[in-house]
Amino acid sequence: MDIRINILLILIAMLFFWVAYMAGIKKQTWLLSGFQESRIRDKDRLARIAGYFFLNSGIFILLNGFISYQGQDQLIPPIILAYGAGVIIYVNKRLR
Repeated sequence: MDIRINILLILIAMLFFWVAYMAGIKKQTWLLSGFQESRIRDKDRLARIAGYFFLNSGIFILLNGFISYQGQDQLIPPIILAYGAGVIIYVNKRLR
């Protein structure tokens, strides 16, 4: 494990934090793709869930921006994609 700053990951984390704020706090669910807003009954809950998803993912990416380890480039995207797929499946099954 090596401590090396990756500016690109930090910028991506800032983007995730911005989307978390816009979706979770400001309830701007139009930013979210993969959801059919017309089919979601509880848009406030959708906004909260999406906000938490982007916040958690942003924290994970930010931490990985400061800590470097072997295989990091192959590990980060699948973890976030799997987490995102789980959130999409949950929202589409539970919030309809």
